[in-house]
Amino acid sequence: MSFALTTEQVRYQTKTVTRRFGWWFLKPGDVVQPVVKGMGLKKGEKVEKIGQPIRIVSTRQEMVRDVTYAECVLEGFPGLTPTAFMRLLTDEWRKAGPYDPVHRIQFEYLANTGICGAAPAASAAADGYPGDAR
Repeated sequence: MSFALTTEQVRYQTKTVTRRFGWWFLKPGDVVQPVVKGMGLKKGEKVEKIGQPIRIVSTRQEMVRDVTYAECVLEGFPGLTPTAFMRLLTDEWRKAGPYDPVHRIQFEYLANTGICGAAPAASAAADGYPGDAR
């Protein structure tokens, strides 16, 4: 599963929910490997994994407009309002409206290290992560 726009949030494990206009086949218990980019790779480019696989915890269909402040945090965007996040979904990720269905996917990290591939730093939680400007 590609996390091109939220690579840092997945790397630092601050994201536990994603919304997709696909992936309807997923079910709780499925295991998926997060990657930076999975499609549109140029000749010679390789898929870059982000840490260890993730396990799907729950899935459901909801409308784009159903996003709340709490959901923005779970998506890895604590500084965005629901309206701003909805714009991100509809303008940048796909041309969709607020009443269109979107697939809400909740997941957990199988290797809970804090920073994928490394031991968690003591100050990581207090300092945020490098991409905090989001």
